[in-house]
Amino acid sequence: MQAVLMTEKLKLSLPLLLPGPPPSKPLFPDQHLSTIPSPPPLITPLLQNLQPHTPTPIPQSPIVPRRRKRIGKSQDSNRGKPWSHGRLSPTGQRILRTLKDPAFNLTEIDELLVELFEQQPGESGSSVVSLSLDVLGIIKGLGFYKKCDAALSVFEWVRNRKDSELLLNSSIIAIIISILGKEGRVSAAASLFHNLCKDGLDVDVYAYTSMITAFTSNGRYREAVMVFKKMEDVGCKPTLITYNVILNVYGKMGMPWNKMVGLVDRMKSAGIALDSYTYNTLISCCRRGNLYEEAAEVFKEMKLVGFSPDKVTYNALLDVYGKSRRSKEAMVVLQEMEGNGFPPSIVTYNSLISAYARDGLLEEALELKNQMVEKGIKPDVFTYTTLLSGFEKSGKDEAAVQIFEEMRNEGCKPNICTFNALMKMHGNRGKFTEMMKVFEDIKTCQCSPDIVTWNTLLAVFGQNGMDCEVSGVFKEMKRAGFVPERDTFNTLISAYSRCGSFDQAMAVYKSMLEAGVTPDLSTYNAVLAALARGGLWSQSEKVLAEMKDGRCKPNELTYCSLLHAYANGKEIERMHALAEEIYSGIIEPRPILLKTLVLVNSKCDLLMETERAFLELRQREFSPDITTLNSMVSIYGRRQMVSKANEILDFMKRGGFTPSLATYNSLMYMYSRSANFDRSEEILREILAKGIKPDIISFNTVIYAYCRNGRMRDASRVLSEMTESGPTPDIITYNTFIASYAADSMFVEAIDVVSYMIKHGCKPNQSTYNSIVDWYCKLNRRDEASMFINNLRKLDPHISKDEEYRLFERMAKKWS
Repeated sequence: MQAVLMTEKLKLSLPLLLPGPPPSKPLFPDQHLSTIPSPPPLITPLLQNLQPHTPTPIPQSPIVPRRRKRIGKSQDSNRGKPWSHGRLSPTGQRILRTLKDPAFNLTEIDELLVELFEQQPGESGSSVVSLSLDVLGIIKGLGFYKKCDAALSVFEWVRNRKDSELLLNSSIIAIIISILGKEGRVSAAASLFHNLCKDGLDVDVYAYTSMITAFTSNGRYREAVMVFKKMEDVGCKPTLITYNVILNVYGKMGMPWNKMVGLVDRMKSAGIALDSYTYNTLISCCRRGNLYEEAAEVFKEMKLVGFSPDKVTYNALLDVYGKSRRSKEAMVVLQEMEGNGFPPSIVTYNSLISAYARDGLLEEALELKNQMVEKGIKPDVFTYTTLLSGFEKSGKDEAAVQIFEEMRNEGCKPNICTFNALMKMHGNRGKFTEMMKVFEDIKTCQCSPDIVTWNTLLAVFGQNGMDCEVSGVFKEMKRAGFVPERDTFNTLISAYSRCGSFDQAMAVYKSMLEAGVTPDLSTYNAVLAALARGGLWSQSEKVLAEMKDGRCKPNELTYCSLLHAYANGKEIERMHALAEEIYSGIIEPRPILLKTLVLVNSKCDLLMETERAFLELRQREFSPDITTLNSMVSIYGRRQMVSKANEILDFMKRGGFTPSLATYNSLMYMYSRSANFDRSEEILREILAKGIKPDIISFNTVIYAYCRNGRMRDASRVLSEMTESGPTPDIITYNTFIASYAADSMFVEAIDVVSYMIKHGCKPNQSTYNSIVDWYCKLNRRDEASMFINNLRKLDPHISKDEEYRLFERMAKKWS
């Protein structure tokens, strides 16, 4: 029934992506200076799959890169030198010295600045040009000395003069906007910018670019794009720098790749040639969405048009490979980087460590950290946090804690990313007290929760089915002033779907679209994961097709969700077909895909297929994680293959894996069905002693072990403990007692349990009454069975006529 409801909802929510722009033109058809004719180039254009087919090639000139002076801090000859006031008049220099003096009172600024406009003996006339230069120099100097308030006061003083339109040129406006942006006062900058536009002052491309940069540097990307659109609407033509900033914004916002290519098309149409910064930014934009192939194409094209990759280029490409789990490709780039005279830096090593850690190759990641130290490069907070996260994801909590301890011993101060990783580790293990302690430690260590902190809390509570906590955290997040962004929406979709609240997940998705946030790869994967939980494989296939049509490249997580959809939908043949595509290499057999094959086959109780996937993982020398190992323990436990389960436990111990609640639950299940059923409660006591909070499955398993063996007092004792400090008993808890009492001919006790569960808000299901009726029949007590059904409405006033009829039919079949 739930699957049907979900399908109906999806009719309203799909497709996920609005139609995109038409296919773009080649990125680099005419970037040149020379006009010497030549044959058609043999260069394969970047993103050729996005280009329209041209039947007859048009001869083009050879591509010769423009040699222009690089703009930026790294190329500034004055970088690191004291502020130069060479272009200021003597009066301007004196005013600047006074304004930067900490003892100066800004209330006296009127008297000070008046001097600038008065004729001084021995000085030339104060022309508009010279006055503007002095105003510009003073504001710029104050910005250099971090005197933002003084700079703004000077600007406002000049703005209030009658001749302000003559004095406040575009350079001065751009500088004051830039100063405010760098100081984080972006709202003040936006208000000033709006008023200047409203007053009709000269707001040119440099002022617009400064405003866009201010929004960008403060993480307000949507507003940056709005300013860019306004700029184009009023006919102000963007420069190369403007386009480069917006390209960076698109990358930060996770815009689809075709949108970025479209922006490059507009640059080209405006006659603006790409520079090395543009290429580096394009490569960086590929970090989101695992666009490592696109990044490689940009890198190749960059070299073909004559630009030499620099350290920024190599580190950006390494970062893309790191985020995409492409450790082998990353090492090839490292070799080229060193061969071209660029020694690896801390940024380089961090990208490589990220690549190995994300791929589960933690020993190799540690070896890279040791290489850093040997070369005199001290690991930083990003190095340690990446390793900590890698061990956490693999289930190696002790190793993660050791990394954290080493980090502190080395005097490396944790940042918010470190705290987020620790919160995730404790939360994923059900240690909510420890998780919230880390949350409090954030404030103690003079850090502030960021958007990732809130997203982590949402994800942890979501995956534990705590929908009330999810809603509470989301409200608290908004109260703290955080605006939900794409990752938050994606996390909420995933969290609510894990809680079984599919309606809320789709409502979040709708809110996301209404907020103007475009779905990205993570959004698709979050929705696919939601569909997978409901076993909606057909809808999952439609979403996958839409992803391909919308040029949102599926990744390994996409196919993981599809495998789960097939498994939960009992489409075993489809699951096997997709598995064969992975084993054969049609879909690259990434570690996470092989781990998922272990998981879904174990879930479907397919022993041979589970062992094949696990063997494939080991033969390819991929490291299993705690979830993979738990899947092996689970299937061996269900099959009562105790020695095999112990082999996996030994492997976990040797590998430094920390058993999770799922590990212990699988072991409790295995022993609950064996002669050594007492071991189930012993394991329950062990996990309580370790500070792990048992869940409903833990208690139900122990209760089943005792009920199955007629130890009803022990089962009742565990139930009492459960109701006092554990999770609320569910239908499985009560049905276990009812079935056991009925099997022992203790029908009065069984009916008392039914009465108790109804009073405590747990509605009986078909299995509840089947147990009582079936055992009456097995014990040849047909009259009592009939009497029980006839009097059932007294016990359960909400029982339907259909249910009563069904039970009479069931009783009749048992006697036929």
